[in-house]
Amino acid sequence: MEETKKLVELVTKGIQDKKGRGIVIADLSKIDGTICRNFIICQGNSPQQVEAIAESVSDYVRENAGEKAVNCAGLGNNQWVVIDFVDVIVHIFLPEVREFYDLEHLWEDAKLTYLPDIE
Repeated sequence: MEETKKLVELVTKGIQDKKGRGIVIADLSKIDGTICRNFIICQGNSPQQVEAIAESVSDYVRENAGEKAVNCAGLGNNQWVVIDFVDVIVHIFLPEVREFYDLEHLWEDAKLTYLPDIE
């Protein structure tokens, strides 16, 4: 559990380092049948920023925890990038794509933590 908490912290630092916005941490650990313990959802304002956030998250986790993602999907398109760290899955969206899929409300049974944007 401590490893998951550390992973969540590293992911959020990676997002904040590239000025990712609207960070939401969904704690799925108390919901039966979920695929992971946490979703981390955020957005970038352009495809370039979405890609930069994804790279930053991967770098932070690799350099500080020695872990690599088991899968990363959406790079190249950069509208919705998903990074799978097994216990933590990171979703990085463009604003209009995030609004369309509305993952926060899909998982409304989860405890949601909203982090303030860093300027």
